[in-house]
Amino acid sequence: MEHLEKIITLLNDFLWSKLLVYVLVLLGIYFTLRTRFVQIRNIGEMIRLMGDGIGASVKGKKGVSSFQAFCISTASRVGVGNLAGVAMAISLGGPGAVFWMWLIAILGSASAFVESTLAQIYKVKDKDVYRGGPAYYMQKGLNARWMGIIFAILITFCFGLVFNSVQANTLTLAFNTAFHIDRVYVGIAITILLAVIIFGGVKRIAKAAELTVPFMAVAYILVALYIIIMNYDKIPTVFTLIIKNAFGLEAAFGGGVGAAILQGIKRGLFSNEAGMGSAPNAAATAEVTHPVKQGFIQALSVFTDTLLVCSATALIILFSGNQLDSKLEGIQLTQNALATQMGAWAPGFVTIAILFFAFTSLIGNYYYGETNIEFIKESKGWLFVYRVAVIVMVLWGSMAKVQLVWDLADLFMALMAITNLIAITLLGRVAFAALKDYLEQRKQGKDPVFYASRIKGLENVECWKDEKEENIG
Repeated sequence: MEHLEKIITLLNDFLWSKLLVYVLVLLGIYFTLRTRFVQIRNIGEMIRLMGDGIGASVKGKKGVSSFQAFCISTASRVGVGNLAGVAMAISLGGPGAVFWMWLIAILGSASAFVESTLAQIYKVKDKDVYRGGPAYYMQKGLNARWMGIIFAILITFCFGLVFNSVQANTLTLAFNTAFHIDRVYVGIAITILLAVIIFGGVKRIAKAAELTVPFMAVAYILVALYIIIMNYDKIPTVFTLIIKNAFGLEAAFGGGVGAAILQGIKRGLFSNEAGMGSAPNAAATAEVTHPVKQGFIQALSVFTDTLLVCSATALIILFSGNQLDSKLEGIQLTQNALATQMGAWAPGFVTIAILFFAFTSLIGNYYYGETNIEFIKESKGWLFVYRVAVIVMVLWGSMAKVQLVWDLADLFMALMAITNLIAITLLGRVAFAALKDYLEQRKQGKDPVFYASRIKGLENVECWKDEKEENIG
């Protein structure tokens, strides 16, 4: 095991320190410039789409509206990455990591716009629902099924196996900290419950948890806002600390500028998933009249996740001063920070929130893998092997060392992100053309409708009619 840890550490050091940090930042800048700062200049349009989505829901239109898609996307993001990931970033990289988390969110939201727009353009119809994501736009947009298969394998390992071990690890650690329950017992309990759901299809449990997540997310945000308001006089000091530490002007925390940048970008990507290629799998399922609408919603969701929720967690920790305690790991840091501000009940509240966040993520991550296995080949045998592997990884993650589990997550996250970023860079022109088409229609006062013929040379598109076909129909 010791040799495996060293290999994982070396691979992470190469991929993150030497490659991925620069790629994420440079491509974020590239997409920002090519879309003419889409994530900033179109914020008003994003909010308008949410308002229209509420209206569509009220009128009883079928499908998933823009507002509903925003709620689903935000609810799926607000979780372990926001509570434990931010704490990890601060404990390892210092307060300055928060600044770099903000930066990667701003730049990454442009990448998120591109990948979700592409997922919509190249989505396919599967009975009454849509399917899509990076594997599909790699196959259809790049004519590279081999690349789609590589990505499908990576996301299956990353989300179905490794990320699920992270969720289990955070959950058992939270219970141990708040209620002093042995991590082994908690791990066995969640493993059995997950096995019942994925093997037996007990959907009521999953549905109940799914409905609870938005309420827990709102409750956490309200608690965070209360703490921020109560500590309003400390806000200027904390922001100064973040900025100084981010640029090496405050050396009392973390491991210097390099550690701050690395941890901020790592944990920011884990939380908001911008450019990683996971969110497009969900984005493709939405029913919209133009692919760009879902791209806008995705960009806004990244902002909401990192600039609001992650920032709230960071402020709670920095208000408490608990980041100086090197004995605290991951979620323990957030729990103790909340206890400092709110009293002894706070760690229990965080634990219950993590229970719902992590467990629904376990189910969601499992389905990411299942969908991509089906992209490769529909096989009951491989699906059974995958399910067993998920169960084993959840049980292992429940008891493994915190750092090892997060290091594994970083490794697979890097491999997955690199593969997806190559694809969206090569296909970026399609998303840029779709954005231009959308904005031109908006200038004419229209509710934009997309046709495949609007983009010259666009091929292998199944779900968007040609304008001539529409007129004939």
